[in-house]
Amino acid sequence: MSTSVKRACDACHRRKVKCDGINPCRNCSSAQLSCTYHAIPQKKGPKGSRAKVISELRETQRQTTLSSKVANRLNGVNSPPCSPTLAPTPGLLTSDMIKECIEFFFANMYPTLPILHRGRLEQQAMYADQNTDTYCLLTSLCAFMMIQPGMGIPGDPLGLDSLPGANLVSGNLLMEETLRVRKSYDHLESPTLNSMVTSFFLFGCYFGLELHNKAWFHLREATTLAHILGLQKEETYLQFDPIESSRRRRLYWLLFVTERAYALQRHRPLSLQATISLPTQNDDPSDTQAHTLNGFLHLVNLFRPFDEAFVALWNKTRNDCNPAYLAALQKQLTDALPTYLNSTENQTADLRTSQQWLRTMVWQLSIQNGCLSSNNDDPSMTFQYPVEIARDLVSMTSQFTQSSMEVHGIGLIEKLFDVACSLTDVLSLLPPNPDPFQLGPRDYLHDFMTLLSVLRNGDNRFLPLLLAKINDVLPRLVNPMLQSVPDTPANMCADVDIFDGFGNAGIGVASNFPGYNGNGTSGGEFKMEPDSDFNANNLQGMPAYDKRIEELGSPPNGDNSDNSPFTSPAIMQSPMEFPGLNDYGGFPDLSSPP
Repeated sequence: MSTSVKRACDACHRRKVKCDGINPCRNCSSAQLSCTYHAIPQKKGPKGSRAKVISELRETQRQTTLSSKVANRLNGVNSPPCSPTLAPTPGLLTSDMIKECIEFFFANMYPTLPILHRGRLEQQAMYADQNTDTYCLLTSLCAFMMIQPGMGIPGDPLGLDSLPGANLVSGNLLMEETLRVRKSYDHLESPTLNSMVTSFFLFGCYFGLELHNKAWFHLREATTLAHILGLQKEETYLQFDPIESSRRRRLYWLLFVTERAYALQRHRPLSLQATISLPTQNDDPSDTQAHTLNGFLHLVNLFRPFDEAFVALWNKTRNDCNPAYLAALQKQLTDALPTYLNSTENQTADLRTSQQWLRTMVWQLSIQNGCLSSNNDDPSMTFQYPVEIARDLVSMTSQFTQSSMEVHGIGLIEKLFDVACSLTDVLSLLPPNPDPFQLGPRDYLHDFMTLLSVLRNGDNRFLPLLLAKINDVLPRLVNPMLQSVPDTPANMCADVDIFDGFGNAGIGVASNFPGYNGNGTSGGEFKMEPDSDFNANNLQGMPAYDKRIEELGSPPNGDNSDNSPFTSPAIMQSPMEFPGLNDYGGFPDLSSPP
């Protein structure tokens, strides 16, 4: 849609030609230039060669395109400096990029992040160069999309998609643009829905890049803006139309869930409480994907029990931990999701993984507070409960497609890693399986290793960390070829059985992991078979049993540092660096974890 404005566009003003005020104007269209209105009007001066000016404009805009900036950064070449006026960079955010990123978001991310309205977003996008709040929303959205697997660089004439790290560089450049332009207006004193969503997308970018201090800052900024706008009060929503009201309500609950997950992962405090009504499918009659809200509501209900009381115990600001409370919480988690989920496959993968991860977190709190035993009638209050969790999670993940898991980013991979670490700790207590044909915890651990090496091509720090932990906890079982942790886990053969060749019956059983090549189910029924690889009686009399239990339940040394890759003291390790994971070229913000 074209609109008429009262002043000449930037290119016509620079060329000293009459502008028709249409966006895009006729002159820019014929000269193949981006039509923008960012420049501040200057005093008139002598006219120069119009042909020369057009050539200069084309060269400037060519150098400010995202593809050119990405290529320059990958090659270590300095790009032209950004505008000192904090104005948007001409040509960086093209209409093709906006269109493709919006399409990718609503096709893949919307069921999990139902916080934008497509019609209104596309309408705002037409005037992005005239509204910095909208421009920052779009650049942050595009930055978040660029770091997702399966997303290429739209309109890329240089073929950068094939270069390692090109998408990460693209996302980083768009984040830099968002933060720079955002300084040109006060988004804190007069926040909007766009302001909150921009902060959330910045959090998502930094979280995906494992820059957790910056991620926490922007998540906290988003929750603070929610408080400023009164989203914690039900009466606030009465002043907006159904579309605006529904998106604000959904955003509040999304921040509610995200803050709780981050509190458990990074030992952070909470700021949002369950003080408003949940969204419903009828909140916005124009939402064509309203049926996907079922999965979103299941996610809210999963995290709702993890309130300030639990987080205080988790962060050790309280010490009055009650075993009955933890047992009740485990039962609540077990019953939280129905056998059949009426949700998309992407949502189902997130829900099932989060459920098992939360069960693991409660178990870790239980062992830290001495609430477990080897012969408790409640399986969730026994030392071997992580074996049951791992069995269930392996069974579930085998029914998902790889893409349905990868869309949730590094957060889901970290949850798998946490479950695998707890399983590794328990494995040190268990005797070998006497039945070579019975699947057991060692097979589940092998499946987790395969998962971590397959998801996102293994380009994360968690597989090397898991191998290091296995080597530390189970040194006599690990195959000698894995004694040295690989720098590039993506190139490591994930089919190697780490328990093969040591003579114990059942240790070398082949993995049942299907390799993620089949068709996943969408919320199908998951059937769990009971595991017979362990028995509480088998634990009695083991030489190192009491010592190992003491190690698992001992408090951590030092504080809860963000630099730790683990979420609980039971699996605390020293931070490790694997430079081979970041071989796409050097730029400071992404070269290493925080």
